[in-house]
Amino acid sequence: MNALALRRRDALAALAGLACTAPFAPAHAFTPGQPVKVLIGVPAGGTQDVLTRAIAQQVRDSLGPVVIDNRSGAAGRIAVEAVKNAAPDGHTLLLGTASMMTMFPSAYRNLSYDPIRDFQPLINAARFELALVVHQSVPANNLAEFIAWAKAQGDALSFGSYGAGTPSHFLGEMLNRAAGLKMVHVPYRGSTPARQDVMGGQVPVYFDTVGGALQMRPGGRVKVLATSGEKRSPLMPDLPCFVEAGYKDVVATAWFAYYAPLKTPKDVVEKLRAELMRAVNTREVRQQLLANGMYPAADDAQALLKTMREDTARWSAIMKAVNFQAND
Repeated sequence: MNALALRRRDALAALAGLACTAPFAPAHAFTPGQPVKVLIGVPAGGTQDVLTRAIAQQVRDSLGPVVIDNRSGAAGRIAVEAVKNAAPDGHTLLLGTASMMTMFPSAYRNLSYDPIRDFQPLINAARFELALVVHQSVPANNLAEFIAWAKAQGDALSFGSYGAGTPSHFLGEMLNRAAGLKMVHVPYRGSTPARQDVMGGQVPVYFDTVGGALQMRPGGRVKVLATSGEKRSPLMPDLPCFVEAGYKDVVATAWFAYYAPLKTPKDVVEKLRAELMRAVNTREVRQQLLANGMYPAADDAQALLKTMREDTARWSAIMKAVNFQAND
């Protein structure tokens, strides 16, 4: 063997040795400092943005910058599908809603994802209640007066929601059934256009989040008559809840939770969970959530899964009762 061949052999042997001793780089490793993208299924400017921005301020040193990606359309299903198919490296997350993760499995015949089987649950970050909002021209100043007036309108009265198949929609349907009303549902593509129309009088009745109702109330263009929790909302303690008024089955609460793609490595999932949990429990985040009509939840993955299963069963029963099926 000549000298050139010997040198080539030695060089190849050295490279082989380096390859054997070099640390293994997993295909889906989390890279600290690289942006974490959170997909949100509604247009920019809503409470989901508020929640994620508040958390982003708390985790930027440990996880890196958090970028909000508003993927509106198909009632948020576009965002869910994108995260389902994203690289499972911890750099693409979903802010899932109660609608996406517990209502849509019953609402859509051909849903392209399974909320429990296709994702890694991280934490349930925030909960919120809803409220009955009416335009100022509605001749009712409390829930009893509204029920009496609404009964007299029959099916000539419409109510708005921030989307078909959402808690906003089914709160109206539950009140219809409980109080013997015939209000006709008008779905909107998000809360912003619905709020504009109820303040403008284009739709007389709207079921919004408590946070949205708080924003609209000071202007005097709407009246808020009741909230949807099992007891009075601490954010609107002057108003009764439907339960208190005698409608024990008219209860609707919703939530925002973070999810990662299913095959995200366990160590990455644990790191994300720990940092998100720490952020939600900070005083700064809790104050921002309360100021925007949300309650800090900070439920761990097991508690989130329990909530998902319970809510899925509950909403499924309600949809069957009102014979609801969304258009795929």
